[in-house]
Amino acid sequence: MTHVLAIDQGTTSTRAILFDHALKTVASHQEEFAQHFPTSGWVEHDPADLWATTLSTCRAALAAAPTATVSAIGITNQRETTVVWNRHTGQPVYNAIVWQDRRTADTCATLRDAGHEVLIRQTTGLLLDPYFSGTKLAWILDNVAGARAAAEAGDLLFGTVDSYLIWHLTGGKVHATDATNAARTLLYDIHTGCWSEEICALLNIPQTMLPEVKDCAADFGLTDPAHFGVAVPITGVAGDQQAATIGQACFRPGMMKSTYGTGCFALLNTGATPVLSQNRLLTTIAYQLGGQTTYALEGSIFIAGAVVQWLRDGLGVIQQASDTQALAEAADPEQNVIIVPAFTGLGAPYWNAECRGAVYGLTRNSGPAEFARAALESVGYQTRDLWQAMQADWTTTTAAAETGASGSDTQVLRVDGGMAASAFAMQFLADILNAPVDRPEVLETTALGAAWLAGMQVGIYPDMQGFADTWARDSHFAPQMDAETREQKYAAWQRAVQATLAV
Repeated sequence: MTHVLAIDQGTTSTRAILFDHALKTVASHQEEFAQHFPTSGWVEHDPADLWATTLSTCRAALAAAPTATVSAIGITNQRETTVVWNRHTGQPVYNAIVWQDRRTADTCATLRDAGHEVLIRQTTGLLLDPYFSGTKLAWILDNVAGARAAAEAGDLLFGTVDSYLIWHLTGGKVHATDATNAARTLLYDIHTGCWSEEICALLNIPQTMLPEVKDCAADFGLTDPAHFGVAVPITGVAGDQQAATIGQACFRPGMMKSTYGTGCFALLNTGATPVLSQNRLLTTIAYQLGGQTTYALEGSIFIAGAVVQWLRDGLGVIQQASDTQALAEAADPEQNVIIVPAFTGLGAPYWNAECRGAVYGLTRNSGPAEFARAALESVGYQTRDLWQAMQADWTTTTAAAETGASGSDTQVLRVDGGMAASAFAMQFLADILNAPVDRPEVLETTALGAAWLAGMQVGIYPDMQGFADTWARDSHFAPQMDAETREQKYAAWQRAVQATLAV
């Protein structure tokens, strides 16, 4: 039996999952790694941790299925996180700067004030925000001793985490990325499919550092036999949110998914047309197959599951994430505590890197139950912000008219990720959206998407339509909240956000 190994390198942990010929999980292993916060608003990873946990989780998953024959490897990864390493030694010149990091906020403001955001938005589909890789890379070159000289001499390589892993897995033979990860760097022209010379010059980034850009399903090289005993082809790569979009089989224009991990990321398939948002959403690449690019609108929430981690690690009011369910259900219905979890600023549609988290509506009786409910509800509120912006952008497009903007699959939200396991959170999501929410049988759609890409490329798995036919729903959450309550609660959330932005 042939198998596919999916590497899911995330923000707080690395997971390896072995899938069989029927896309069923055979074995998996997961390891967390350290988060580093050098100062307020800065978030870093040690690149050695990313590589070490990738290698160890893959070996553990393979050891759990010793008779499995692995025919391909798929990689999905935290996006925008920036790594710079020496092309001769593989040693990083600085820690990986994580997508959550806000240290380049002033750089972005300077570029914006100089009038460069129009160029960047029209070329890359992105906004000028510290979230993306380009200004992180420029910061490393400008602030790490000797880095710029080494880069200009051709000795340094840049990559998002997928590139870094591919380079190490292939023993330094391949420096490549896929179109979805390239589209998140602030350096890639999503219309021409090339690195932008103009933006690279603007940020003073040598193009010799940049990886080759490939389709999501392509030849990314063979692993060094020293890693797993045999050379295995790497044939699928996609950024985590695009991989989840694929894993959710959101292949028709108008279909939308939302993934709840550390952050929350919603993508709406817009087909062959890149839609320039009028509501400060991102225009990005959903996937690229056979040289054909499919685009998406994306809204990014920086803090989703991380607000539950804060309850556990910061406040100590829960022992584990699942404790929030019972606490939220026990919360006093007469209280309306609201948490705006802007721990590292607010993402779409606000894009404010400077504001910080706040709690509103506290009383003397507010306790762990009210905080748990507010934490889960904050994710629903933020998703509604994205949902409304996306629907406003999408329904005005020609593609929406052609596909039927009111079609049933454009009015249903498909959800996945760790927080999607919370029935309380998903029911509140359906209530506050006033739209049905579908949770699939396979919640780990990110790894599933990466596995399908790799397996499809080598002929193990079915084509796009065949894969879409395998998608199965586990739970359906229908709206139950009355309209008056829904709008009162959302209006309170909007007031809280405006107060947070005003500080």
